[in-house]
Amino acid sequence: MNIVLITYQGNLAGSTNSISYLAKGLALKGHKVYMVCRKNVLLNTLLENSPVHMVHLPLKGRLDWESIKALAQLCREKDIQVINAQSSYDRYIAIFAKALFRLKAKVVLTRRQEPKSIGGIQNWFYTFFSDKIVVISEELKKSFVRTGIPARHLKVVYNGIPKERFEQVSQSRIEELKKQYGIKETDVVIGCISRRKKQYQLIRALPLLDASYKVLLAGVNPGEYDALVEELGVKQEIIYAGMVPPSDVLNYYKLLNVNVLCSTTDGFGLVLVESMAMGIPVVATRFGGIINVVKDGVTGLLYEDENVEDLAQKIGTVLNDTQKRESLIKAGVSSAYQEFSMENTVTNYEAFFEELIRK
Repeated sequence: MNIVLITYQGNLAGSTNSISYLAKGLALKGHKVYMVCRKNVLLNTLLENSPVHMVHLPLKGRLDWESIKALAQLCREKDIQVINAQSSYDRYIAIFAKALFRLKAKVVLTRRQEPKSIGGIQNWFYTFFSDKIVVISEELKKSFVRTGIPARHLKVVYNGIPKERFEQVSQSRIEELKKQYGIKETDVVIGCISRRKKQYQLIRALPLLDASYKVLLAGVNPGEYDALVEELGVKQEIIYAGMVPPSDVLNYYKLLNVNVLCSTTDGFGLVLVESMAMGIPVVATRFGGIINVVKDGVTGLLYEDENVEDLAQKIGTVLNDTQKRESLIKAGVSSAYQEFSMENTVTNYEAFFEELIRK
C-alpha cells in the first residue's frame, strides 16, 4: 500500500511516539509510507534513518491552501491509497485535498484524546467527508458516539509499543540520574511522567502519605506546583525533572516505585503501558480509555477522579502491600508486551487499511 500519515503537531510526546511507531512499523512491512509534517519537529528525529519518506509542508492552519495543493500533488504522484490525518489542522487539509482535487485516496481521521471541540456541524463534516475515524480505545469510541458520531463510522485500533524502544534503557544513565536528583537506594519515589495533566491531584494526596517519600515530576515546568505545595504544607521533597527528551524518558521510569497518571484527557495512556513494561506499577484515573489499558486490581490500580483520599489509598497499597505490588508488576509486564505490542497495532492498521481500500 501507499500511505500518507500527516500531522501538524509532531512534538507531543505520547502522540508523536505513537505516530512514529506506526509509520515505521508499516514501512518495515513493505508499504510505502510518507510522513507529512513540519520541519524541525520531533518526528523528523524519531524517523531518522528509517524507511519512512519524510515530506515537509507548512501545515499552518485548516485552510492552508499551499499545504492542501501540495498534499494533493503528492497523492497523485505517489498513487496514495490512504491518507491518515492525526490532528486538527491536517484533518481539514486532508479532507479539502481529497474533495477539491477529487483524489481517490481514502481519508482516515485518527482521534487520540477525549473529544472537546466536536459536535453539530463539525460532526457532520468529519463523518461525511472522511471514510472512517480511528479511535484508540473502546471507551474513547463510546465518548465519540455520545457526541453524535455514528458507531459504524468508528474503528478501534489500540496503541502499542515496540520492543526495541526499551533498548534505550541504560543502567549507567539511571545511576547518573539518581545521583543528579539525590535519590538513594532506600528512597521511595512517587512519580508522574506526563505533560501537565491534573498533577495537582497528586500534590493534594501527599499530606495523606508518608512524609519521607519523594515525588518526581517529569513533563512540567520547574516550580509548577510550588504554591500548592506551600499552601498544603506538603512535607515530601518535590523533584522537578522538567521536560525530558523522548530518548531519555525510559530511564526515568526506573527511578520510581510507582507511576501516577492523573489524567481525564487520555484516550489511551501510552505512558501507562511503558511503565508497566518497565516493571513499574501504575495508579491512574478511572476515566476514558485508561480503563481499557489498566485492569483495576490486576495490572494497576484506578482511583476516582478528584478523590484525593482514594488516590492516596491506592498509592499506599502499591507501596506497602508487597504481595499486591508483585502481582501488579507481573501482570502489568505481561499485558504491556502481549496485549499492547506494536506488532499488534501495525497488523491491525494494515488489515483495516487493506479492507478500506477494497471497499
